[in-house]
Amino acid sequence: MVQDGARQVADRVRMGFGLRLSTMEPVTHGADQHARLWLAQAAGGGRYAVKLSGGGTPAGLVVTAYLAEQGVPGIAAPLPAADGRLSIDHDGRRLSVVPWVSDQRALDGPMTGAHWRAYGEVLAAVHAAPVTDELSRLLPAGGAAYPSIVARTRAMAARLRDPAPADLADPLVAELAGVWSAVADRLGALTREVERRAADQRGRPGGNVVCHGDPHLGNLLLGADGQVWLIDWDDAVLAPPECDLMFVLGGVLAFAPITPEQQRAVLAGYGRANVDPVRLAWFLAVRALDDVSDWTRQALDPDAEAADRGRAARIVRGLVSPVGLVTLADAAMRGLGAGATPLRRGDEEARG
Repeated sequence: MVQDGARQVADRVRMGFGLRLSTMEPVTHGADQHARLWLAQAAGGGRYAVKLSGGGTPAGLVVTAYLAEQGVPGIAAPLPAADGRLSIDHDGRRLSVVPWVSDQRALDGPMTGAHWRAYGEVLAAVHAAPVTDELSRLLPAGGAAYPSIVARTRAMAARLRDPAPADLADPLVAELAGVWSAVADRLGALTREVERRAADQRGRPGGNVVCHGDPHLGNLLLGADGQVWLIDWDDAVLAPPECDLMFVLGGVLAFAPITPEQQRAVLAGYGRANVDPVRLAWFLAVRALDDVSDWTRQALDPDAEAADRGRAARIVRGLVSPVGLVTLADAAMRGLGAGATPLRRGDEEARG
């Protein structure tokens, strides 16, 4: 059944998309604080992801509609509304409807070798899609937000280095102050390297392509016969392929590391990949600073639920762990030589 809190959304879906929903179940996994997601069952059959987005732009919907039209595999195109738009307004937020393609997240596994290869094939097809004028207008440049990310990281470091008396009464503040203190040198080095190497990114060879921007295993669904679906395109950008490939080659999720064998399977599906280690390290560092500062902010939010704050704190601890993104990004930056050259797929396999 449709609960009272979702009934207005269901009514809006009926009016805007001509789709009558018989049930709506809230989906709670995901990191977007500005969105609500339901698994909806239509009265006439069929299941749909109904999403209410309060942040970002509709660019992700435009991208997925375009990629599906181009025949890119593993893309679930949004349903058009009665007026042709890909989303409609509901109380100042975007309401969209996308077919529900699978219940099986890659994070929950098991991923077969065919799934890993298909993951690479999807990324390759996305990166090969022509960049239209519309996408050039809509999509931001990958990494363009680095100045604000660096500023947030430094502000958080200053807050935790010298907590206000009121903050010290909060056990999580004291705990995270200790966490940040232990990695202060690494975070300081990463912020400086991100700033120092930012201008160099624009001058390096290779062009921008359509990138998902966040293609970790939490945004990958598994289908039958090795099929995969790449979902949640809210962070789509125009960027070098390394912006996406870092999730395979660099390692991003501390609790779900990708093994060398799995990397080889992805790259076998991806095909020729001339990976620039400087770009790879830079995107890793930007992501590391963004994640550690934002999850710390969520952990310290006094208005958030205790369970949400605890989960955010656990993620921060994972980010700075020996297998976490902060550690991996720091190692990647330290490993850069003055004459770093692109790594080809064969080089990656040898290193694996």
